[in-house]
Amino acid sequence: MGYEGAEKLMVYQVLPRLWGNGKFSEWDETTLAYFRDFGVDLLWFTGIPRHASGLPFVKGHPGSPYAVEDWYDTNPYLADNPENRMDEFRALVRRCHDAGLRVLTDFIPNHVARSYRGAAVPYPWCDGDWTDTWKLDYSRPETEAEMVNVLRFWAAQGVDGFRCDMVELVPSDALGRILAAVRKDFPQLLFVAEAYRREAYRHYLEDVGFDLLYDKSGMYDILRGLVQGGRQARELTWNWQFLGPLQPRMLCFLENHDEQRLASPWFAGSASRGWAALAAAALFNTAPLMLYFGQEVGEDAAEGAEGRTSIFDNCRPEGITALHAHVHGKLSLTGDKSFIYNKYREVISLAASPLFRRGKTWDLCYCNEQAPGFDPARHFVFLRYLDSGEQALVFCNFSDAEAAVSIRLAPEFGGGTVSLQAAPWDFQIRHTGRG
Repeated sequence: MGYEGAEKLMVYQVLPRLWGNGKFSEWDETTLAYFRDFGVDLLWFTGIPRHASGLPFVKGHPGSPYAVEDWYDTNPYLADNPENRMDEFRALVRRCHDAGLRVLTDFIPNHVARSYRGAAVPYPWCDGDWTDTWKLDYSRPETEAEMVNVLRFWAAQGVDGFRCDMVELVPSDALGRILAAVRKDFPQLLFVAEAYRREAYRHYLEDVGFDLLYDKSGMYDILRGLVQGGRQARELTWNWQFLGPLQPRMLCFLENHDEQRLASPWFAGSASRGWAALAAAALFNTAPLMLYFGQEVGEDAAEGAEGRTSIFDNCRPEGITALHAHVHGKLSLTGDKSFIYNKYREVISLAASPLFRRGKTWDLCYCNEQAPGFDPARHFVFLRYLDSGEQALVFCNFSDAEAAVSIRLAPEFGGGTVSLQAAPWDFQIRHTGRG
């Protein structure tokens, strides 16, 4: 398997067509050095396999990355020289590897574009409102065989893993055979599943063979509910207990292309209202963290629909444009963008440190229900520690009020109390051990 959950990884999702002039070449050494320095381990490039574009059924222009027309090609609009587009993609992968970054692309096993021409066999209908696609028929052996060939093809281009779209709509026995067949030739591939039913998590990890799963129905939904109201901080403990040994293989996030931007009015309304949520997602345990394009400068999709950056249209999100200029030394980040960026740098730097990247977790909420100032519905506190003795308390305040609490340490960590304070929607970290 490609990942065993021993260390926290950081995944960063991008739409390459929104970066600079939208070409593979824009992902130059300067750009890649920025992401590596930021703490990124894997870049997830969304929109690599050639998708349908410019046809009557297509949503937007140039169209959706999730309506693949040709699984053995990439999009001509991403290349400086469209005739050499696969060579340009392979060059991008080499640049990423040279920069110490691994590459993820999308694998979409449930459907293809309505204009698809290939060996997989689709039904003449779609799931839900995905009217630019046809659903694949896994009762036909050609479909499963073709999906194996597709994954082998992209792995041969140097791709290190795949974010696998909507796996719960595909027969899991077929998915298990597909992954097993590909791993015979490429054993180190990383497979990340978009899955939502928590009761099926163990099945997808242990039986089907995925390395990581979205923790959308757990941590994401709870954190979003805390920010917006209606959920309680104690549910983070319950989710952690429910997952048990599966927790290190959950992919935690606050944004991706399907969800509304954290800073948009449809979610938090500002990046600053999400600091406690970011700390919980990034620092609670060794589960990997995913950030989305421009999240670290507070991209709010003001140009998009209902808080989402469009995956259907060419657009120029203001935050991503500002980040590109910053990375290339053309414009300094100022005001809120600078503050948000520096706060993200702080959190991501902590997440990359040995204590938070490899350390163990001790949830302290259970022994602080009656602690002075502690509200179990709005406060969350945990300890990260190493066997060397280094340890740190993390206190997250999911409320509109300043919090001042006296946290009791578990007897296993010497007992006693530690005073902590956090501004509304913010967090505080206190190192309490040696090291």
